[in-house]
Amino acid sequence: MDNADSGEIVIRAAEPGDAAAISALLGRVGTFEGTLQLPDMPVASRVEMLQRVDAQSCRLVAVAGGEVVGMAGLHVQQPSLRRSHVRGLGIGIAPEWQRRGLGRQLMGRLLGWADQWGGVLRIELWVHVDNERAIALYRSLGFIEEGRHKAYALKNGRYVDSISMARLHPNPPGIAG
Repeated sequence: MDNADSGEIVIRAAEPGDAAAISALLGRVGTFEGTLQLPDMPVASRVEMLQRVDAQSCRLVAVAGGEVVGMAGLHVQQPSLRRSHVRGLGIGIAPEWQRRGLGRQLMGRLLGWADQWGGVLRIELWVHVDNERAIALYRSLGFIEEGRHKAYALKNGRYVDSISMARLHPNPPGIAG
């Protein structure tokens, strides 16, 4: 049975041992185009970075039939105390799992971590303007457009614009009592 037909997805924390599978996913045709990854890059080119464990970040994988079919993460943007409340978002889904709600599931887990456990006030992301499905997903989850970046990235021989979006915690924590 094709993994895409099994419907059995496990979302869990990414482990250092998942690095090669995550790198392979990020380099796949149908996945890399929506990211800043390049085609035909060795899996090893990303493994060292993907093996790092950062207690201030949340990195998830979606696994179907023993294969990593999706990944998403919230990462510290810069090691500055003044920006310690901010995380950057990255996500990638295997083509056969796109349009099936997996991105929403991964995003839900990340937002729950950020809002309930991570002390995250602001989540930032950049998305190519031609990625209408992703933009619609982000908007539905409370992200708003903050700016447009002309000729942000080279994509398939053309420079494409990017939209910067952010989401502020909808109900920032207070003191219980």
